[in-house]
Amino acid sequence: AAMLMVLGSFIYTHFSGEAQSEQCEPEKGVLPKFMLSEGPLKVPDNIFHDNNQKERRLSNYLGRSLVLNFWATWCAPCIKEMPNLDRLRPILTSSNIDVLAVSEDRGGLHIVRKFYAANNLKELEILIDPKGKLLRAAGGRGLPTTILIDQQGYEVGRLLGVADWDAPKSIHFLKRCLGS
Repeated sequence: AAMLMVLGSFIYTHFSGEAQSEQCEPEKGVLPKFMLSEGPLKVPDNIFHDNNQKERRLSNYLGRSLVLNFWATWCAPCIKEMPNLDRLRPILTSSNIDVLAVSEDRGGLHIVRKFYAANNLKELEILIDPKGKLLRAAGGRGLPTTILIDQQGYEVGRLLGVADWDAPKSIHFLKRCLGS
C-alpha cells in the first residue's frame, strides 16, 4: 500500500505538472509578468485572519484553486488592482476558483475595513496577515504579489506587480490554468 501511495504521488506530481504547465502558459501579452513555478511547490500553511479575527489557513481551501493576492492600503499598485480582484472573484467562483486578497497592513482590521468601504469593495473577503508571516513563508518579495494555487495546495506560478486580473483574456487564462 505504501508503494502504491508513493507511486501515485510521483505520477501525480510528474504528469499533472507537465499538463498543468501547458495549461498555465498565458498567451503572449496576457499577464506578461507571470512566472510558472519550477516543479511542485507546496504552499505554506501559516495562519492569517478574517474580518471576524478568526484564524484561517490556506489548507482550509484545499479542493478549490486560489488566486492569492498580497497587498496593502499604502501600496499604490495594490490600490489600482484591488477593484479588478473584487470584480474577478464572482466571475471565477463557478469555476471552483477563489480569490483571496490578504492585507499586509500592520495597523489591523480597522484600516482594511475603512479601505474596503471607501473603495466600495463588496466581493472580496477582508483578510489580514499583519505580521507578514504568510507572505514571507510564501517567498513574497514585494507588493502586490499574486500566487496561483491548485486544488491540492501547490503553487502553479506567481506574478509580482500589478495586473489586469479581470480582463477577458486574463479570466480565460485563470479558468484554463486553475479551473476544474
